[in-house]
Amino acid sequence: MARADQPVRKVIITGGGTAGWMTAAVLSQWLSQVEIKLVESDEIGTIGVGEATIPHIRNFIGLAGIDPLRLMSESKATFKLGIEFVDWGAPGERYTHGFGKIGRDMLWLHPHHVWLAARERAHASVKPFGKFSINCVACEKNRFDFPDRRNPNSPLADLDYAYHFDASLFARHLRAESEVRGVKRIEGRIVETARDPECGFVDRVRLADGREIDGDLFVDCSGMRALLIGDALGIGYEDWNQWLLCDRAQAVPSASVSPLLPYTRSTAGKAGWKWRIPLQHRIGNGYVYSSQLIGEDEVAETLLANLDGEALADPRPVRFRPGRRLISWEKNVVAIGLSSGFLEPLESTSIHLIQTAVQRLLQLFPAQGFSETDVREFNRQTRTEYEDVRDFIIAHYKVTRRTGDPFWDHVRAMEIPDSLHERLELFRSSGRFFRRGATELFSEESWVQITIGQGLEMKPDPVTSFVPTEELLTFLDEIAAVIEDNADRMPDHGEFVRGLPPESATQQPPSTENFGLRNPRRATVQ
Repeated sequence: MARADQPVRKVIITGGGTAGWMTAAVLSQWLSQVEIKLVESDEIGTIGVGEATIPHIRNFIGLAGIDPLRLMSESKATFKLGIEFVDWGAPGERYTHGFGKIGRDMLWLHPHHVWLAARERAHASVKPFGKFSINCVACEKNRFDFPDRRNPNSPLADLDYAYHFDASLFARHLRAESEVRGVKRIEGRIVETARDPECGFVDRVRLADGREIDGDLFVDCSGMRALLIGDALGIGYEDWNQWLLCDRAQAVPSASVSPLLPYTRSTAGKAGWKWRIPLQHRIGNGYVYSSQLIGEDEVAETLLANLDGEALADPRPVRFRPGRRLISWEKNVVAIGLSSGFLEPLESTSIHLIQTAVQRLLQLFPAQGFSETDVREFNRQTRTEYEDVRDFIIAHYKVTRRTGDPFWDHVRAMEIPDSLHERLELFRSSGRFFRRGATELFSEESWVQITIGQGLEMKPDPVTSFVPTEELLTFLDEIAAVIEDNADRMPDHGEFVRGLPPESATQQPPSTENFGLRNPRRATVQ
């Protein structure tokens, strides 16, 4: 019987898919003396149709002890250097949000400060902002290479990357790795949850065939159904539809075409936006939209009419509610994945939010019993993270000059959270940015690429007035020339992917050095 003061010896993960098997892979790697079971049903489908990630995914791969090259081979993955945004600022415009650093600083001035000042004084002579990012230029040329840290002064030292995965194959590979480490998969559909009448902890779940699965800690990865955190424990949901209008998506795979692009594409549409995710064996496509402003048939027609290759299936509908669970850890239930909240995949944060929740659980794992202080900290960090990502996504909609469609007319004029309003006003006044905490996901480089890319009017940092115009232009031209030269020397992305070995020659054991963990193996039950 689960109780607050007893050590956790049994972890039950309810639900598979990406969230469930990511959780199983990490916990089985580090909690070797804890029994882990995962309950999922083949009757219940998963949303996974193709996943784009951000560079932090490489931390997860290391934390889970996964061979990255083998994972790429098994999940038909490609590399991702950033996201190309088409028609977001205004129809006919495009820019790329590239990972990694942008150019280099001029003393204390950041590259966008220099660029804004140069554009204000000599607009025609200044190259587009993306020309000062090695990732953006490599995207433009369809090039890729691993970062080269040997020369810290080279743009290649700053190159950063993520992956595009086939989500189903990704989960299948994580399942295989987890089962080798002792995770037991139980096939079955959960129909009832039993709770301890005294403390309210979940004691066991009952399956449709009558079997009962008991545990000490339950991880709810049941998706938007939220069987434990929502249905059983009654934790409510905070809806963010007043800022994020999209509540539906349709997804369809299409045949591969050349070239194999090293980036995700997001194209603004009538009542939302379309995604394009290139994989080794196909292209993932979708349309995220507001069901109040466009019909399903029109979405499907538009989606199919804009594929680069032949459709390999009919469009698949997905419903969602943008927002988050009021708290993600209640009693002995931790919600991870869609049961904890949903933010549309505009900046590829879905897998990241799973990853950070798993890492947070590992850091605060209740090895010797449940601590209310730890639970509150887990919920505080989760709330802050969701709100930070929410603001970044809302900014894409707010900072637009699109007109004529009810969807875009609404988001351009809508009231936004105070936290985002203050940040945009600071950009407008001086192009300045201050990170609000060490754990805030999106950096200055990300924010300035979005705001500049979509045409937010910003004044340059006043300090730039002391730098002569010719000096600004020469500084920028030199950076652009070096980046262009380095990008030209990089291999073609498609050729690079096809030339990769199926797995690493040697695989190093995972390290906690880059994950901020507090000796997670101490969380094992002795």
